[in-house]
Order: sequence, then structure tokens, then C-alpha cells
Amino acid sequence: MTPAVKQLETAGVAFRLAEYEHDPRTPAYGEEAARALGLSPHEVFKTLLAKLDDGRLAVAMVPVSHRLDLKALARAAGARRAAMAEAEEAQRATGYVLGGISPLGQKRRLPTLLDESAQGLPTIHVSGGRRGLEICLAPTDLMRLLDAKLFPLARQ
Repeated sequence: MTPAVKQLETAGVAFRLAEYEHDPRTPAYGEEAARALGLSPHEVFKTLLAKLDDGRLAVAMVPVSHRLDLKALARAAGARRAAMAEAEEAQRATGYVLGGISPLGQKRRLPTLLDESAQGLPTIHVSGGRRGLEICLAPTDLMRLLDAKLFPLARQ
């Protein structure tokens, strides 16, 4: 299994796996997951990596129905600016391929921020560490494992 699943098993956290057939032509991985699994796009969260103006990387998780507000991310991370990390840098830092980047089981722990919309949900879905694999778990468990902080990060 993936490092994300191994981290959850080691921590003894309750979770469910959901698999679907990934279409390699799909440009929007999170939206594909929501559609394929019959989930609301508000409960499926995409994992994005951003580079802060001081060179640090940060992980941001927002619903697939929204976009990441980079200004809000920068403020939440204590930076002046943030930009999306280059694909190669994101893959190198996490150990995952694009479309399969999980917030869990990454090669190194990065500051992690979760959109505040997760707070009211009993469970959310995040990438399981490969395309076509989603993990369903309580946002509180995810936050505890990653030492993640809640902030308003999403915009339409």
C-alpha cells in the first residue's frame, strides 16, 4: 500500500479507502475522484503545494469545488507571497506523482494548512497516494496527524 495508508495504519486512525478507475486524460484529478465516487466536491479535498517567498514549501488542502487563494495561504503561513510549487519540486518533496499527492506519508513533514470548510464535515476525502485512490477520514484525525491548522484558504 502507499505511505499514506501506512501512516494511518501505524497511527491507528479509522479510515476507509475508495478506489476508482483513473482516466489518464483527466486534467482535474480531484473533480474526477468526486464524480467517480459519487461524492460532493465539497467533501473531496485536493492537496496542493505552494512555495512561500522565503523558499519554504507549504501544503494546502481545499475542496475540489474551489481554488486555492494564494494570498490567504501566504497570510496563514506567515509569508508575504505564495505561488504554486513547480510540479517536479512538489513530486520531489512529497514522494508522490501529481494527481496522487497525499497530505499523508510525505517524504518530509511540511507546514500543512486545511481550509476551514473541513471543520463542519464528519469526514473528508483526500488522495491516498496514487491516482484512483482516495482516503476517507475525520478532518480532526487528519489535522492531528499532520499538525495541520485551519484557515480560510478556498475561493470560488
